[in-house]
Amino acid sequence: MIPSACVRPGRLWDDLMALAAITDPARPYTRRSFSDRFLAGRDWLRARFAQAGLDCRIDDAGNLIGRRAGTRPGAGTLMAGSHSDSVPDGGRFDGMLGVLAALEAARALAESGLALDHDLEVVDFLAEEPSEFGLSCIGSRGLSGALSAGQRALVAPWGESLADAIARMGGDPARLDGPRRDDIRAFLELHIEQGTVLERAGRPIGVVQAIAGVTRVEIRFAGRADHAGTTPMDHRQDAAVAAAAIIGFVSERAGALAASGSGHVTATCGVVDIAPNAANVVPRAARLVVDIRVSHRPVLQTLLDALRAACDRAADRARARLAAFTILSDSHPVACDPALAARIAAAADGLGLAHCAMVSGAGHDAAFVARLAPAAMIFVPCRDGRSHDPAEWCAPDDAARGARVLADTMLACDRGP
Repeated sequence: MIPSACVRPGRLWDDLMALAAITDPARPYTRRSFSDRFLAGRDWLRARFAQAGLDCRIDDAGNLIGRRAGTRPGAGTLMAGSHSDSVPDGGRFDGMLGVLAALEAARALAESGLALDHDLEVVDFLAEEPSEFGLSCIGSRGLSGALSAGQRALVAPWGESLADAIARMGGDPARLDGPRRDDIRAFLELHIEQGTVLERAGRPIGVVQAIAGVTRVEIRFAGRADHAGTTPMDHRQDAAVAAAAIIGFVSERAGALAASGSGHVTATCGVVDIAPNAANVVPRAARLVVDIRVSHRPVLQTLLDALRAACDRAADRARARLAAFTILSDSHPVACDPALAARIAAAADGLGLAHCAMVSGAGHDAAFVARLAPAAMIFVPCRDGRSHDPAEWCAPDDAARGARVLADTMLACDRGP
């Protein structure tokens, strides 16, 4: 165990507030990937990495990495980190806590006088949040060989390709046709929970067992536009009526599956478009986008089958037509490495911190790094579960507890097999 005094809560908190201050002043806390503000944040991070004695570089995927060499050449690398970009009007902790806690852990390890056999790396992944290119986790995708040529050819609204944007960040997109690393022995990511499980349970540490897969489905209903005042109710072909039935079905069926012990299950109709969207016109078309997240892949198919059947029934009842049922995107659930998760739990136990096993319903860079190496995540509470909002808040003590668990887990990984 690292001496407790080596993790300095005040230093970590000052770093969090300093990085948060690098924001669009009109829209706190906004630091979008590929922007000038993002580059300013990267410059600040690079300086802090260097002050901690880390050698800094930008890798081929545009990730900022600070490295300290270990004492045993060829032992491999222990990596920890997250991301420093934000959603618009985001918070001060989502991603940033993971980067800065990894930096604090690296400083604590150095100040403890405990030399590591393994190389140690702190990473700020490029563009974890959905970017203007319509893609998330760009840096971790690139690192793991999961950033396709087609994705690199995506073009932002300002006309720049993703490949050119990665190059502008200092990367080399021409070298991203396969995995970029084979030396990572363990990857750890600390993150605010972005939910209320820990807060409600009164537990300071979550040990993540899996990262849910995300599937998005587009549903389109076709009806007929008619006058809202003269068309009898029993003669309407109302596409919105069919859509309304599905919105309720999605919530009810996902809730039932979650309550049945099917693991983590959520489903949300986050996009609802009605045409022509006029008060005095029966809707001729309706479009829904359903976001489904599950920790067990077979549950997804169960839900999709039920959803498709419900769409057929809803269309019939509304005298409309199911015009499309399309999978827009689909990512599989990712299991965290059990041995690494056990080390996190043991580190929490060693510090006297209560913990619980959890599933992450949000996507994270760890899901892509897991293609390369054992990966696991540590969660800490955030107030009221708020995230992706300026009200996002992680108490200083919770941030420090997470950093201590991270540091002790890294030390255990270095000492253990």
